[in-house]
Amino acid sequence: MADVWISFAGSSLQQGDILEQCAIPIVRSDFDYGVTGTETEVEIDVETRRLIVTTQSCDLENGKAPYVALCPLLTLEEMRGFDQKFNDKSVCENVRRGKMEGLYMLPCPTEPEDNQQAFMVDFRMIVSLPIGYLSHHANELGERQRLLSPYVEHFSQAFARFFMRVGLPSQIPSYTSKTP
Repeated sequence: MADVWISFAGSSLQQGDILEQCAIPIVRSDFDYGVTGTETEVEIDVETRRLIVTTQSCDLENGKAPYVALCPLLTLEEMRGFDQKFNDKSVCENVRRGKMEGLYMLPCPTEPEDNQQAFMVDFRMIVSLPIGYLSHHANELGERQRLLSPYVEHFSQAFARFFMRVGLPSQIPSYTSKTP
């Protein structure tokens, strides 16, 4: 397999960077801040996650992104912990082939030939964090993995495709259902 990842260190960020142990706020479904307009103390849980940068590199480099969009990056084993359907090889194959909405598969940086070590990106959960925090965190992490071209462009295209889907209320009938 061609080189997919490169090891990188420093505070600069690019689309396709893996950031381990990012602190993210978790707002639970029963969260109730209220709409009274009065100040209230609220508790927000914080979890650490492995994330991958989805914001375009050009926006990061040109200072156009005060907040950075990221998505969770989970191992196949972690996905199985959330949902047993990932024990089914055909489900994993559908993700690999780009046929499962909201999920994208990337090879493991250390074992790219082993599909059981692959990562899944969950485009359905987007986290937005300040670039200052992420740049500092990236620098503190030291060496990390960065997705190389053309894989980063393919990743970016899959992310865009997830959001540009349009469902129509009706369609032209199938040619197989009626013959003229």
